[in-house]
Amino acid sequence: MARPLGQVRRWRHPPVYRPLVDLSTMEERHVIVTYRLDRATIQELCAQLEPVLISAIRHPTGIPPLVQVLSVLHFLASGSFQTTVAIASGMSQPMFSNVLSRVLSALLKHMRSYIVFPQVEDFPKVKGDFYALGHIPNIIGAIDGTHVALVPPRRSVQVYRNRKSYHSMNVQMVCLADQYISHVNAKFPGSVHDAYILRNSSIPYVMGQLQRHSVWLLGEDKDPIQCE
Repeated sequence: MARPLGQVRRWRHPPVYRPLVDLSTMEERHVIVTYRLDRATIQELCAQLEPVLISAIRHPTGIPPLVQVLSVLHFLASGSFQTTVAIASGMSQPMFSNVLSRVLSALLKHMRSYIVFPQVEDFPKVKGDFYALGHIPNIIGAIDGTHVALVPPRRSVQVYRNRKSYHSMNVQMVCLADQYISHVNAKFPGSVHDAYILRNSSIPYVMGQLQRHSVWLLGEDKDPIQCE
């Protein structure tokens, strides 16, 4: 159909997504509070994930890797879609859902490079670090559980309700003296007891294999490890 005389065609420009914050101008403390990582670690993470995240951009105005990473880190730190969408330079919630899935998948590919249980050759340093911290010998890790709040699936609401009456995943973790995480078990909902999670994790088997080295995990006495 012919366009009426004098009518001007208006081209619709695709949105350009830029971070609403500049990491270089933020105080380090504010960066850590907002994203739970320091500036150098965020930059390293972006560099590592950039090849995967760039390959998902279909046109020049796609969402830059830095925006993707910052938005996902902010969501993981805050748990709020609405706040994160505002931080992430005007993304719609469906768009952010795609970004979240993409970045998490990229992170999982690198997980085993960072979350690594100490090997025998690491024991002298690991034990030394714990001894310097608390004067307890032969410790290679501190183990405990933490509840990560979430919105539960509609069909399994009660399974996720923990003893403090909110919904969560009950996550078991082992960390080193320098606070590096060496083991994570995030398979169980909030209603599951810590002792059950421990028994059904890889930790009893791993510690059983290490018995001859006389090493221990430091934890609460209500959750004793029966080595396999």
